Amino acid sequence: MSSLLSPAVVNFAPEKGSVEIREIAVPIIGDDDVLLEVVNVGVCGSDLHQWTADHSWPVNYPVVLGHEFGGLIAALGKNVSVWKEGDRVVSETAAIINPNSPMSKTGLYNLDPDRKGFGYGVNGAMTRYVRVPARCLHRVPTHLSFEEACLTEPCCVAYNSVAVNSSVKPGDRVIVIGPGTIGILCAAVARICGAEVAVVGLESDKLRLDIAKQYGCETIIGDATEWAKDRDGLGADLIVDAAGASITLKMALQWVRPNGQITKVGWGPQPLGFSLDPLVQKNVTLKGSFSHNWPIWERVIALLASGSLNVKPIIGGVWAIDQWKEAFEKMHHGEVVKSVLKPF
Repeated sequence: MSSLLSPAVVNFAPEKGSVEIREIAVPIIGDDDVLLEVVNVGVCGSDLHQWTADHSWPVNYPVVLGHEFGGLIAALGKNVSVWKEGDRVVSETAAIINPNSPMSKTGLYNLDPDRKGFGYGVNGAMTRYVRVPARCLHRVPTHLSFEEACLTEPCCVAYNSVAVNSSVKPGDRVIVIGPGTIGILCAAVARICGAEVAVVGLESDKLRLDIAKQYGCETIIGDATEWAKDRDGLGADLIVDAAGASITLKMALQWVRPNGQITKVGWGPQPLGFSLDPLVQKNVTLKGSFSHNWPIWERVIALLASGSLNVKPIIGGVWAIDQWKEAFEKMHHGEVVKSVLKPF
């Protein structure tokens, strides 16, 4: 099998637009790995950022994109005993971790400084076969389609942001800034937690805001001040910044209530350029949220399998691997929330 070639979506250089289809060999797996035949792989905003060269993380060029994926186990390393060929699985993103890191030893390997992920640190899944450490795998129930299951990863980002790194109680008022995949899923998780939720976007986000309405959310274009202060004039209990631009954090500080919370999950390399005094004056808790770990994946798969968390509304279509550019452009221009690729 190692002599076979498969098409892959490769980010080959740091310059804008440096992504193309290349033929790559089937990877050779190690003793603790599996060879995964990818059935579906989601396109993430970070894939788009590497394509447009406005990302803020190091990339090991050339690299196959894609870290939201699921498929069938095609081969096992000699030390892998808990899985078998043909098993339906999804994979976590922490492809490389330092098992001796204090973070890893406490189960927070997502925060290990040596962590490297699929699609930027090592080859990802926008191809037919990907090498995956067996420790990253989670079983997919037979009734859950891979089109849905491949979105476990962004669901885990949202779950970690809202259900783990924020404190949300039934009846809380939550504003999510940014109606992309992560923003809408954060809104969906907040709704599961019993919160009233508003999703804020721009005029150009109308199509994506319409998707947010399907999760029982209010949608706002532009200024959310009125909604934030509607109950008692003080502001929202939690602001989730899923946009990442400096201006959105400034908005969050305006809309959050005294003693409230801001959870920042969106990335953005721009300097702030404004005072953080309102953070102090309002006694606000500001917290970052990054990635996810094993128990979050197990909980999210259970939510997906039960139908409590439904990702079907955000899936804008499925494209063949050689149609990657159309799938990227549809997301980049806000025509769909989430594009999914099918490598074969």
